[in-house]
Amino acid sequence: MKKTVRDIDVKGKRVLVRCDFNVPLKNGEITDDIRIVSALPTINYLLENNARVILMSHLGRPEGEPKKEFSLMPVAKRLEKLIGKPVTFLSSDTVVCKEVKAKAEALKDGELMLLENVRFRKEETKNGADFANDLASLGEIFVNDAFGTAHRAHASTAGIADYLPCVSGFLIEKEVEFLGNAVENPVRPFVAIMGGAKVGDKITVIRNLLRKVDTLLIGGGMAYTFFKSMGLGIGKSILDKDNVELAGELLEEAKALGVKMLLPLDTVCAAEFSNDSPKMIVPRGEIPENMMGMDIGPETVKYYEEALRDAKTVVWNGPMGVFEMSNFEDGTKCIAEILAKSAATTIIGGGDSAAAVEQFGLADKMSHISTGGGASLEFLEGKSLPGIAVIQEK
Repeated sequence: MKKTVRDIDVKGKRVLVRCDFNVPLKNGEITDDIRIVSALPTINYLLENNARVILMSHLGRPEGEPKKEFSLMPVAKRLEKLIGKPVTFLSSDTVVCKEVKAKAEALKDGELMLLENVRFRKEETKNGADFANDLASLGEIFVNDAFGTAHRAHASTAGIADYLPCVSGFLIEKEVEFLGNAVENPVRPFVAIMGGAKVGDKITVIRNLLRKVDTLLIGGGMAYTFFKSMGLGIGKSILDKDNVELAGELLEEAKALGVKMLLPLDTVCAAEFSNDSPKMIVPRGEIPENMMGMDIGPETVKYYEEALRDAKTVVWNGPMGVFEMSNFEDGTKCIAEILAKSAATTIIGGGDSAAAVEQFGLADKMSHISTGGGASLEFLEGKSLPGIAVIQEK
């Protein structure tokens, strides 16, 4: 078990907290603040317990240079509104400087400040020791609550732990609890739903899950690579050419392990990758040569609903089709609605799946929505995440 902020005395201490405030911006305005909201339980706990809180995060890819469009100033303003307390924003091109150090020293109990984008420094993504030491010099305790970047060994996610004691915030605690239990100790039947475009991107996840799940449902663009491995026609659907043979091997592995690996029974297809392209539904393997698969069909939805009926734990990563287009959202929407009504523990593995349940207004019906797409995938692969590995054990 990893230590959390509950396990240490934070009163009067300067606590350096790594958050994931990598929020989407349009014309300098935040369009979705879920990542800021997700950090509030940890921030509020620290403030209520009279810690002196210093927040840090990255935003976008400024490539190690100070760029105004990647400043965390909009985050500071939104955070101030959300917590109803002043947030001192320290706009420094070097992130840490004499003025920043002086402000950190002068913080009082229950006060809060936010550093500038840590990726304004090249050393951040290289896990540079000098930058990690600079950051560590501001605090006495390091709290990592940025699950979305926990799979990166960066200065602000892992390097600081060489200089300060490290515990987790409540967000990482929740992620580890839900994803960890799903992978290591699931209540059965355990069903995983894997979608998205490429088999290659999720080989290790699928392979790891085959040894854990009772049933694995496949949807999205990767289904056509599995169909190809079975000798079925896929028209001009997306194909992960390099992994056709591997897809066939995964089907054989599932059979050998006694795992039900289900593939779509029918496909919604269109001639063009466009919302305006007329659609038709065909049985799998019968996609016309001039058409491409865009979504799972209604028979597949019924088939998958039956497979999910008795599930007690469900992990979903990757959409069933091109849900961003209203004409081809039905498969993904139906799966989301099935999970919303389910009594199972439902875990949405970040990325596009999380975006889909948000889009359909079903986020609050899920047990847990992971804040880290890449991090949740690597966790499901069974990898050790650097940002979690550095957290002290109880």
